[in-house]
Amino acid sequence: MNNLLSRISPLKLLLLGYASYVLIGWITLSLPFAQEGEGVSALDNLFTATSAVSTTGLATVGTPDSYSFVGELTILIMIQLGGVGYMTIGSFILLAQRRTLPQTNEEIAKIAFTLPEGFGVRELLRNVVLFTLGIEAFGCVALYFAFREAGVEHSVWQAIFHSVSAFCTAGFSLFPNGLESFRANFWVNAIIAALSLCGAIGFLVFSDLARSFTHPESNRTLTTKIILRATLISVLVGWMLLFLTEPSYRSMPAEQRVLASGFQAMSALTTVGFNTTSIGELALGPTFLMLLIMIVGASPSGTGGGLKSTSVSAAIATTMSTLRGRDKVTFWGCEVPAHRLSSAFASLVFYVAIFFLGGFLLLLLQTESPFEDVIFEAASALGTVGLSRGLTGELQPLGKCVVIALMFIGRIGPITFGLALAAGAHEFRERDDLAV
Repeated sequence: MNNLLSRISPLKLLLLGYASYVLIGWITLSLPFAQEGEGVSALDNLFTATSAVSTTGLATVGTPDSYSFVGELTILIMIQLGGVGYMTIGSFILLAQRRTLPQTNEEIAKIAFTLPEGFGVRELLRNVVLFTLGIEAFGCVALYFAFREAGVEHSVWQAIFHSVSAFCTAGFSLFPNGLESFRANFWVNAIIAALSLCGAIGFLVFSDLARSFTHPESNRTLTTKIILRATLISVLVGWMLLFLTEPSYRSMPAEQRVLASGFQAMSALTTVGFNTTSIGELALGPTFLMLLIMIVGASPSGTGGGLKSTSVSAAIATTMSTLRGRDKVTFWGCEVPAHRLSSAFASLVFYVAIFFLGGFLLLLLQTESPFEDVIFEAASALGTVGLSRGLTGELQPLGKCVVIALMFIGRIGPITFGLALAAGAHEFRERDDLAV
């Protein structure tokens, strides 16, 4: 078995790993005891399984109405596996028993976490699992008290489910209307936002920050600086623009308006996909703004999706250097290596191409749906965001298949997906991808 795995490129193993998660989840959700009521169709179960593993949150059926506790637990496990990443949990178990990490596991981990040179895989894997469990446990306790104070039934299970869903930026909720009932609840908004940001900012950043604190002589990497600043700037700009431009927010009390606009900007950027207001009621301008934020997305090595802040930053740095007539591309005084610029550019082009193709196919299939709803759905699926203007439940069977494909490609990463299907993909320097 080990010899067989060693002959398959790590990229292909990464793709097959996520596909196996989807298959197992699909089979489990299709079992009668995992469903409620009249049951869910096979295609809808596949849609839910893909959405959970890809940590998207789009759903063609209501999770609390369509699935039993076993079904909800299955969805939660798939979210956790998809969020933490393929081979991470398995590698952590192996490391607990032995000090060496199999070469195949190590290569896959380097791809899954887009590690730059100098970061040890084994140490990072330990930090990933321990950090994930610690943050989710803290979030679970905090949400339990917040939900109990709000009079929510089954507060323990709700807290566990939403803590994992938020940290893994999945956006699945056991409330029929998402988090709209908590629009004015500061603590629920704050806890969900903190969990989502921790997941979306990325394991690599927190490992780097921890290393800089324990070893003062070690400087933070350029990647960490870009991610932190890009996340802060993007959230603040999106927050301000939504606050100023969305008409439906103007009728809210000031405190609710601040919470709603800030939460939705955070939700789009981290790709967590929770909503405290109806996305379908947003005006076209704010809808377009949300779409752009979703495309930018979270950061590499995190649980979120999207194009990634580092790719966008590399594109901005290249543009600025070109306008200034410089031959070398620099960011905050640091020169960006050419191969990382090539990786970022390839990722950007591939992402846009997949987005255009997916949007085009959905427009052909959903002929009676508004243009903005279809394009928003495609961006949300590819970015593994989970926000929708109400189109998900109205998708035609072939439309569901297109969205399933977009969610799966978005979880793997469009450029990684393409390389996994291409010959010689194992020769690509994926470990340096986007780690500028």
